[in-house]
Amino acid sequence: MSRIRPSLSRLTVRSRGVRGVLGALAAALGASIVIRPTASLGVLAVLIGLGCVVTGVLELAAARDPQGFARSRMAMVALWVAGGIVVLVAPGLTVRAIAVAVGVGLLINGALQVVSGCSGAISRDARVASVLLGLAWIGFGALALAWPDITLIVVGIAFGARLIIGGIVTLWHAIRPPEPAPTSPDTASAATHPWRRTVAAAVALAVAVAAGTVSALIRQGSPVVDVFYAPPRDVPAQAGQLIRFEPFGRGVPEGAQAWRILYTTTDGDGDPAVASGLVVTPRDGAGDWPVINWLHGTTGFAEQCAPSLLPEPFTAGALMVLPQVIEHGWALVATDYLGLGTAGPHPYLIGVPSAQAGLDAVRAARQVSEARLGAKTVTWGHSQGGGAALWTGSLAAEYAPDVPLSGVAAMAPASDPTTLMENLGNVKGGSVFASYAVAGYTAWYPDVRGSDYIRPGAEGITRQLAGRCLSEPAMLASVLVVLGLSADPDIFARSPLEGAFGVRLQQNTPPPTVTAPLLIAQGAADSIVPRHGQDAFVTGLCDAGQQVDYRVYAGADHMPLVEPGSALIPELFAWTTARFGGKPVAKGCVHTSR
Repeated sequence: MSRIRPSLSRLTVRSRGVRGVLGALAAALGASIVIRPTASLGVLAVLIGLGCVVTGVLELAAARDPQGFARSRMAMVALWVAGGIVVLVAPGLTVRAIAVAVGVGLLINGALQVVSGCSGAISRDARVASVLLGLAWIGFGALALAWPDITLIVVGIAFGARLIIGGIVTLWHAIRPPEPAPTSPDTASAATHPWRRTVAAAVALAVAVAAGTVSALIRQGSPVVDVFYAPPRDVPAQAGQLIRFEPFGRGVPEGAQAWRILYTTTDGDGDPAVASGLVVTPRDGAGDWPVINWLHGTTGFAEQCAPSLLPEPFTAGALMVLPQVIEHGWALVATDYLGLGTAGPHPYLIGVPSAQAGLDAVRAARQVSEARLGAKTVTWGHSQGGGAALWTGSLAAEYAPDVPLSGVAAMAPASDPTTLMENLGNVKGGSVFASYAVAGYTAWYPDVRGSDYIRPGAEGITRQLAGRCLSEPAMLASVLVVLGLSADPDIFARSPLEGAFGVRLQQNTPPPTVTAPLLIAQGAADSIVPRHGQDAFVTGLCDAGQQVDYRVYAGADHMPLVEPGSALIPELFAWTTARFGGKPVAKGCVHTSR
């Protein structure tokens, strides 16, 4: 017997040393995951994979009595180790795959922990703690599977915290003086202070419930497409026909009245299509209002991203000065474009169908008798809508001669999609706009295939971003995830400027055939639409003989250019007043810096 005891003592010391190293490793790894839960996909895969393996080994190390090691805990060990190996060796993992792997592991781990807590073979406190902790892991696992691109942050933190706690507990048991073995591994952390484990489990469950509540609230903030946008069985063949309209009150300034409209337009193949929009006019007066044909900036790609569906229908698309429009005695006709509100796809950064939707909106709005619109029209557009405004000026005379334009004002226009796409890699959150462009071009052009351009592992992020509106709460969380991928924020494996994608981008540069007086306004500090690209575009217009009034505003970024305090705003209203008044413009190119 005396010979056996030293051997057992050496084995115990060796085991305690291994457990100490394992505990320290788990705590350090958990801290790495918590600090950077959205590292690059490659780093994240390694951290999560190692974390899963270490979690399984921690479960194994927690067994003081191998003879009594339950099958459920052995299953847990096998699950974590196998899952970690899959994450480590599988190539091209996506955020979705990582979240699913962790989510499934947490669900099964939680279920087994609940079963263990209900077994009755452990102390009352240990049972309560085991059930609470199991429910917390189930909550985090369900959240990961339901919304992986966002909850990866939460799951990463939760999984990292699990490793930290497990590692510290294991390290403590390795370095503290030996104690009599507890009756069950689940009571090991509660031997001295049994309430601590219950409190920790309750906190974990509270965090899971809070995360689920926040997730639900964010989802409720997403707009919903209602029956107004459903097209009739028989869509009129003629473009610009009003299908239906109804009063609209959200975001309408005092002294104005508004309607939302559903009307016909033309798709990319020249076939009839349905679009929606808004009409706003002064409430009082004789009518015959001059019309601002507004082409909004980026709001999203999905159907629910129509400005007429958003909480802020005008400012969401960068129209910050609607009250001044009404004060001037003008009306506003604002298309949602194809695919926003109505069935898609949305022609994001695709010129012809966007311009046609805007012109057809004016035609349809004239059929709202209460609106009392006049015949004069000036087109305004910002960013995405600025590019559409340039296309409108180029197409109006041929496509809609019944909508003669008195002027076109393009503000920070996406005039050169090629330069815009090239610059998005330099923009924080540029992956959002790039995702919209990928979704639009792959849907509209059969020769543009996303698989030819999107890097492995980014497909899920790209789809998730394209499915969310720029202003909805969920987008902020998605952007945080994307920005967290600091080592590889670019979604492209191949440049979109190459191949079929590049050709299609070039085809959507507006031609120098604007027949109405043209104003282009550009912020000198624009981070999204770079000034050098706008300068080159305007130079091309001038070389082609196009009349253009090009104004550059010092210090103005993309959105501040069109905000009420911008130096552009009074000049825009003065320029538009002159156009409605029929005043001539200077011929040729005029380039001024403000």
